[in-house]
Amino acid sequence: MSSDVRFTDFKSDKQPTWCPGCGDFGTMNGMMKALAETGNNPDETFIVAGIGCSGKIGTYMHSYALHGVHGRALPVGIGVKLANQDLEVMVAGGDGDGYSIGAGHFIHAVRRNVDMTYVVMDNRIYGLTKGQFSPTSREDFETSTSPEGTHQQPVNPKALALSAGATFIAQTFSSDSQRHTELVKQAIEHDGFGFVNVYSPCVTFNDVDTYDYFRDAIVDLDEEDHDPGNFDQAKDKILDSEKEYIGVLYQDDDSVPYGERMGLEGSMADIPDGAPEDATDLVREFY
Repeated sequence: MSSDVRFTDFKSDKQPTWCPGCGDFGTMNGMMKALAETGNNPDETFIVAGIGCSGKIGTYMHSYALHGVHGRALPVGIGVKLANQDLEVMVAGGDGDGYSIGAGHFIHAVRRNVDMTYVVMDNRIYGLTKGQFSPTSREDFETSTSPEGTHQQPVNPKALALSAGATFIAQTFSSDSQRHTELVKQAIEHDGFGFVNVYSPCVTFNDVDTYDYFRDAIVDLDEEDHDPGNFDQAKDKILDSEKEYIGVLYQDDDSVPYGERMGLEGSMADIPDGAPEDATDLVREFY
């Protein structure tokens, strides 16, 4: 790791095609700043994304990257981290990718506690496919596929994470650059699975959960008497449907990552002395 890296070193030469004003711009900038400020290098970082507006984020960032299939970013990220403990692995997704088709992977990624970071751009709508309701949309949210509301309670991803044994849960707002960067940094530095849900407004299809709405509704936990190490306090905040909290909701400082529990070190691509030639040839195929 190097302290000489700037966040612009994580920018690729590809221009994002998101709608002007999309919250994902701020989310990505905070991710790049957080990676740089925690001393990571692009050549020691791996970004994994699935499908949705967030899916091409690896194209816009300069690092190792994989653009996977819908809902499957987390198992890929886990595989990368377990194969090479020296890499900084960050998985990016959206509320559809992560909490709908990827919900099962989300729960098991949380409970395994692999030392990686998961950043979810939650705009409470399917933006890429033209504005259908998502798992986190409000019950009365009217869209082309729910003209009279969704008639479903929205998924609470923080509650899912807490019940699955999460060791770090945070929530941020993409428009609050400094606070967003700070919280992603804390997730990166956490020893275990760092989960960050980001309010990332869709300016094209969601005229309810807007920048103005979040600016008025957000409550920063730094201004509350909140102890993120207290499970019961975290549960109360997470289940409070009346407020939109940002900050670290829960953190287990005694967390032991999966790789450490399993005694994993270094990279599986490192060929040990005396390895059979057939095994050596197999590993070299994947270089």
